[in-house]
Amino acid sequence: MSKPSILHALQRRALICGIALAAALPSLADPPEAFPNKPIKWTVGFPAGGGTDVLARTVGVELAKHLKQQVIIDNRAGAAGMIAAEAISHAAPDGYNLLTADVAILAFNPAIYSNIRYDAQKSFTSVGLMGRFPILIAASTQSGIKNMNELMDQIRKGGVGYGTAGVGTPHHLAMEMLLGNTQTQADHVPYKGDAPALQDLAGGQIKVAALAPSLSLPFVKEGKLVPLAVTGDKRLPQLPNVPTLKELNLSTQAVYAWQGLVLPKDTAPERVQLISTALKTSLANPDVVRKLEELGMEAIPSTPEAMTAYVREEQSRWGPMIKARGITNK
Repeated sequence: MSKPSILHALQRRALICGIALAAALPSLADPPEAFPNKPIKWTVGFPAGGGTDVLARTVGVELAKHLKQQVIIDNRAGAAGMIAAEAISHAAPDGYNLLTADVAILAFNPAIYSNIRYDAQKSFTSVGLMGRFPILIAASTQSGIKNMNELMDQIRKGGVGYGTAGVGTPHHLAMEMLLGNTQTQADHVPYKGDAPALQDLAGGQIKVAALAPSLSLPFVKEGKLVPLAVTGDKRLPQLPNVPTLKELNLSTQAVYAWQGLVLPKDTAPERVQLISTALKTSLANPDVVRKLEELGMEAIPSTPEAMTAYVREEQSRWGPMIKARGITNK
């Protein structure tokens, strides 16, 4: 074989080897997929217009700016958030499926419901905490109840029912904690959300209810409700004259309805961290903080690790209490 022929053969072999190597190493030839490169769906397991929904929509606008993608809020209400939680627990772990995971979904439901179809400890990856609000205990103007002492006197005499947004809600658990602390009993009147409970309270159909500040504060301002106490560590800025249960020695622990953001388990850590950073930045925005304060909420941004630890603490706190009080979905 002549020298040119040998050279030609070597060149062909090198070309073939180069093509094979490129095919065998696509990661070297293709850049990593940009994230996010399409709209992100944020599922909320509660009706539109409530505190949880408003929080998601308020933060979602800012989150979209930082992620440079549209954030679509998807309300899938029902079953104390379990419909939404189950859906996201089976969603693709690609970073495009967010869920507002609140105290009910992560701490209450596992102890209350026997047919729960997600694992509160294993089905999700924490992104970070978002916000919290205390529960407002209020009376109807027709009830004649002006303060917590008068309410407790009526509860001890019997015949007082209290309304809440439903079985297993923070509203319900806050009242059960109060009754347990004072060794008293009262009939629970569960509604399908804050709005119908609020309407019946304002209309005098029930004497007292535990409510979210986001919906009830306007009614208090208009004189349609009598605020009695809040369940937080401190008084609400909008209600500086309304004491906390702790001030009244009716509780040793605060109760908050809190919300965090989660993704399906096995979501890539780098995507979790990217969304977590954007979430914390969004919650630090003064306009977001101000909007939440107007709704009686407090921003509580955190790392994914801090959220996971907080959820475990809440599960340890509420599980035994729920069982001791015999609270079930029946």
